[in-house]
Amino acid sequence: MSSQRAARPVEVAGVRIPHTPLAIAAADTAQSSLPEVVTAHASRVFVFASLAAQREGCACEPDTLYVAAMFANMGLNAAYAHSALRYEIDGADAAYSFLQHQGALADVLDDVWRAIALHMTPGLPAGISPLARVLSSAVRTDLFADDLDAYTHMERAALLATYPRGAGFKEKIIETIGHGVMHRPLSTFGTLSADVLDRINPDFYRLNFCGLILGSPLKD
Repeated sequence: MSSQRAARPVEVAGVRIPHTPLAIAAADTAQSSLPEVVTAHASRVFVFASLAAQREGCACEPDTLYVAAMFANMGLNAAYAHSALRYEIDGADAAYSFLQHQGALADVLDDVWRAIALHMTPGLPAGISPLARVLSSAVRTDLFADDLDAYTHMERAALLATYPRGAGFKEKIIETIGHGVMHRPLSTFGTLSADVLDRINPDFYRLNFCGLILGSPLKD
């Protein structure tokens, strides 16, 4: 049993962790489907995103944000071993189905789907919705340390004490993403996942936008 499953904290860095049936179901789904390196990342993303939302004064319903964080990488789990879609799309579809089963309203379903589908697409989430913006921003903070200085030392210390990155987090998260997309290399065209396959798979052939145009059989 993982440390996260054994004890769900009440509050981290001033952020209350949702303990509603919906949030608990989302956490249980993530923890039963994904490795701990991913679920710990998702928990940190929720806290970073919540703090960003507070700082910006934007309204993000906690349960909705929590589900978005828990499902953002759901497309990396073994259930999608034969999918040819971008793993972000699989995660968005999984979140949509989960929330639909829980009786969520249509606007919530659509907002969460877009936020997850676009969370690793640079430049787009900021213009989609507050949920999409803070989710993407928090993911980039945890992976790249983007805007890390916007969080206080006490906030960062409390967050990492509760949800530690663990030894080798950087290499493990790259390997996990790579494992989740290795079987669908064409889905990584134009995405950050292509960088992952380029690093870990010596046989990966990266599609090139200019090459596709120049190699088109259409005549000038």
